[in-house]
Amino acid sequence: MMGATDRAPPWGDPWLEPYRHAIEARRSRIHRWARRLTGGRTSIADFASGHTYFGLHRTPEGWRLAEWAPAAEAIYLVGDVTGWEEREPFRFRRLDAHGRWELVLPADALCHGQHYKLRIHWAGGAGDRIPAWARRVVQDPETGLFSAQVWAPDRPYRWRHPRPEPSAEAPLVYEAHVGMAQEREGVGTYAEFRDRVLPRIVRAGYNTVQLMAVAEHPYYGSFGYHVSSFFAASSRFGTPEDLKSLVDAAHGLGLRVTMDLVHSHAVKNENEGLGRYDGTRHQFFHAGPRGEHPVWDSLLFDYGKPEVLHFLLSNCRFWLDEYRMDGFRFDGITSMLFLHHGLGHTFSGYDEYFGPQVDEDAYAYLALANEVVHQVRPGALTVAEDVSGMPGLCAPVGQGGAGFDRRLAMGVPDCWFRLVREVPDEAWDLGWVWHELNNRRPEERVVSYAESHDQALVGGKTLVFELIGDAMYGHMRRDDPDLRVERGVALHKMIRLATLATAGHGYLTFMGNEFGHPEWVDFPRQGNRWSYRYARRQWSLADDPDLRYHGLAEFDRQMIGLARKEGFVGRDEPQLLLLRSEDKILGFARGRLFFFFNFHPTRSRTEYPVEVPAGAYDLVLDTDEPRFAGPGRLVPGQRFLTHPLPGGTLGIRLYLPSRCALVLRREAG
Repeated sequence: MMGATDRAPPWGDPWLEPYRHAIEARRSRIHRWARRLTGGRTSIADFASGHTYFGLHRTPEGWRLAEWAPAAEAIYLVGDVTGWEEREPFRFRRLDAHGRWELVLPADALCHGQHYKLRIHWAGGAGDRIPAWARRVVQDPETGLFSAQVWAPDRPYRWRHPRPEPSAEAPLVYEAHVGMAQEREGVGTYAEFRDRVLPRIVRAGYNTVQLMAVAEHPYYGSFGYHVSSFFAASSRFGTPEDLKSLVDAAHGLGLRVTMDLVHSHAVKNENEGLGRYDGTRHQFFHAGPRGEHPVWDSLLFDYGKPEVLHFLLSNCRFWLDEYRMDGFRFDGITSMLFLHHGLGHTFSGYDEYFGPQVDEDAYAYLALANEVVHQVRPGALTVAEDVSGMPGLCAPVGQGGAGFDRRLAMGVPDCWFRLVREVPDEAWDLGWVWHELNNRRPEERVVSYAESHDQALVGGKTLVFELIGDAMYGHMRRDDPDLRVERGVALHKMIRLATLATAGHGYLTFMGNEFGHPEWVDFPRQGNRWSYRYARRQWSLADDPDLRYHGLAEFDRQMIGLARKEGFVGRDEPQLLLLRSEDKILGFARGRLFFFFNFHPTRSRTEYPVEVPAGAYDLVLDTDEPRFAGPGRLVPGQRFLTHPLPGGTLGIRLYLPSRCALVLRREAG
């Protein structure tokens, strides 16, 4: 038995040894919460089944509508069936002191498609509310008002394809927004995405689709971050059956489907959302200033309330059960974990991760959410969007961790965009780049990416637009030489290859960015005269073989294909071979693949000596190929045999053109 001084450091990180007691306290808190919620009589997954009771349900006898509203004094269902007036047969009865209310109706009282709301009375007032557990919410095209809708089609959706089996393959994530996935100016649909975009994702080689903005949100321009109805799939994209058909078709194509889950905050709206739902601001959220995000203009959940945990944990299970999602990207983790929400903090020391500014109840909720997801759907993927670097997010819950499968490597895009925006090409510090690409703790599995939707939202640009600027508007034809375009296209490929080749346990791109989608992302709003021009994807750019976009798309396809064929992401750690910042040359190995980059803007290298293990090396990919919109300075398919180098080492000599990267595969034998 090990003594106290012989114990392994928490999660394999010796810097965490001084915080062992704090980590144990977190583990105990998680256990206490689970015990409190379940009473020790059931699993946390079974506890997270509130959606099977709350909300509107058709029963053998008729209809049942249940809600939680502790401060309410009376509740009525009002809608099409009542002429939007209060009627006694549609009055709820209160079941207990905790605030559960229930309405039971005969089978002929409601029918599919009818609109309804709850009229909730409280001390000193009343208001119309959309049920918190509503599964279908629609907007009136004339008035702009939202209401719940009875959704009980005669023929429920019949699933055609089984859920994908758990896989050891690393997630290669295609982040997408259904509404902006079409080329026309307008809002795309689930059906359009299913028929037109899913085949593109398959051809591009990605194995996971991450859908943004699925849960209902009243303001389209919020990109789905200001959720109002957590159990309703956004009706602006289609019906629940349409979304199920999308997920079903993706499964049939071998794709996993995850969704962005926003449990970090909620829209302030009262008529559409949970704000002052039962007349109080503190039903779901913290009272006072702590209940409002100072920047996001939204409300913050109180993770110390059992009823709130029941609501959110059930929401996790609902999307897995009802829509067969394969996991979640948990948005805004940093805001949840810290009372200061990460605003203005650089997180320079470990004390900040275990001090009084941490919301320990929020940490416990995230751990319980991961327990629910993985109990309900073994093999599901959970990804934490966190900028703080909170240790333990990907550590097992039983060890005091939060239990996420992956964390987004948010420092990687920050690195690339800082270089592109602020540093001349000849001054790039490749040592810093290498550090940022591989900056992860032993217990953490990360998803790396060069850019996501975040970088291109209002105020930012896509990476390729940062590189090329307005030259994109007139010089992207293959036969149009332009130095800005040639530089941007070359670096776009190199940056993506370096990111994927060093990716720890997953890789991500946002739709269209793989082929260098221009400009930025901007949704219709008053400031742009309600234009959809930048809330769409110009797929025709990638489809035109005369444009460089086509070459960028083809490079990405080959790059992803090579990663899947070799399976190095999530398996082999990158091994640095050479880093010569003065030459702007970087080389590393991963499995049997060897990657070499020459980031120098002008200086090509001939007969460049590289020390590698003995064997034969085949050139399997290079960014210079003409089919990738490159100048074609290398001969494809070359083979290199090791031979003695000066100094008695063994290696090969390479031609490394400026702004070019190449991949060699070491052959057996």
